[in-house]
Formats: sequence, C-alpha cells, structure tokens
Amino acid sequence: MREKGLAEAERVQGQEAMAVKIFFWELEKHLKSSSGASVVAIDNKIEQAMDLVKSHLMYAVREEVEVLKEQIKELIERNTQLEQENNLLKTLASPEQMAQFQAQVQTGGSPTGAAQPVVQASAGTTQVLPSAQNSGASA
Repeated sequence: MREKGLAEAERVQGQEAMAVKIFFWELEKHLKSSSGASVVAIDNKIEQAMDLVKSHLMYAVREEVEVLKEQIKELIERNTQLEQENNLLKTLASPEQMAQFQAQVQTGGSPTGAAQPVVQASAGTTQVLPSAQNSGASA
C-alpha cells in the first residue's frame, strides 16, 4: 500500500519536476529574447514558479498523510487484536503459569522466546506453556 502511494507520488513528482524545468527554460528563453523585460513580469513568473512548487509539495504531503493514516489504522487494529489475545491467554493461564511469567518479566527473560516455559502442574506432571507466537487463537 505504501509502495503504491510512493510510486504515484514519485510519478507526480517527476511530472512536476519536468513542468518546472520547462517553465524555467521558457522563462530563460523569454528573458534572453527581450532585453527590456520588466521587473513586474519577472516577479509574476517567479510567483507562478513558487505556486507550482507549493502545489506539488502540498500534493506530496497529502499523499504521505493518507499513507500514514492507513498505517495507523492497521496498527490500531493489530494492537486491538493482540490485546484481545493477551486477555484470552491471561484468562486461560493457571496461577502457576502467571507467577512464572511474572518472574520471567522481572528477571528480563523473554517469555515469547524460542524456548517454551515449562510449569510444574499440580499432579506432578509438567505442562508446556504455549508462546504467543505459536498461538493460533485470537478473539
């Protein structure tokens, strides 16, 4: 999505750059051909060039804002999904699992790393906690 917007912005930028080059070429040609060109005419040409640059910059900024708005929307959706998944995992985790998780967080360990944490269950068996990366469930 961002690449598409940037490609379009680059295409428009190329067109605008070409228009500016043509404009300045015509301005230069005009100034060389008329030795007595008035200051007012030159000021008008400069103002037109500045307006063209301004409109190009505004278009590029609007395009970038649209891309950023879309990215923000996607990030908000992803954040909401992860919060729901986190709440579900907290609900399903046993108190022992939560205690081990808290201990890992306090010691700086990565609870979602490659190794899955192992917890002693009540009947003397061991239980492997699923990491958030391996969890396919999402609410």
